[in-house]
Amino acid sequence: MKRLEDYVRTIPNFPEEGIMFRDVTSVLQDADGLQLAVDTMQDMVKDLEYDVVVGAESRGFIFGTPIAYNNHKPFVLIRKKGKLPCETVEREYDLEYGTATIEMHKDSIKPGQKVLVVDDLIATGGTTEAMIKLIESLGGEVVGVVVLMELAGLKGREKINGYRLDAAIVYEGK
Repeated sequence: MKRLEDYVRTIPNFPEEGIMFRDVTSVLQDADGLQLAVDTMQDMVKDLEYDVVVGAESRGFIFGTPIAYNNHKPFVLIRKKGKLPCETVEREYDLEYGTATIEMHKDSIKPGQKVLVVDDLIATGGTTEAMIKLIESLGGEVVGVVVLMELAGLKGREKINGYRLDAAIVYEGK
């Protein structure tokens, strides 16, 4: 039986020299890989009590929706600015070269709800930190973050210190 890591394609020197790009599409393109990824992530958080699953555009949708579905929980979208039709709350965060803004519907999280955040990757932690702050601005309580891959060398875990983070695969480099 293949391990989850065996489904991840590594592309050297992309998008720039010295980077080892971990490609999630190779996991998604294989039925066994996709099922193993969702099952592994879901199993990692089976001890958590949560009311709602939140995922960021776009790969957080891919992994978060089946976890929400399998556990009969609602799924809430976090999207790039300007993509949601109703009243939103937003959070700006830093990127390597500039900033980005994410949003979620203002009525998507109720005060006191326990939230599980799902995404494909944590690298520097900027997006994850912004998601947590956005959820908390609506009164939600983030009880855990689960990702398919963690690039530990970029120290994203440090940026969300104090929150539970589970990663199905941990790569030590960048």
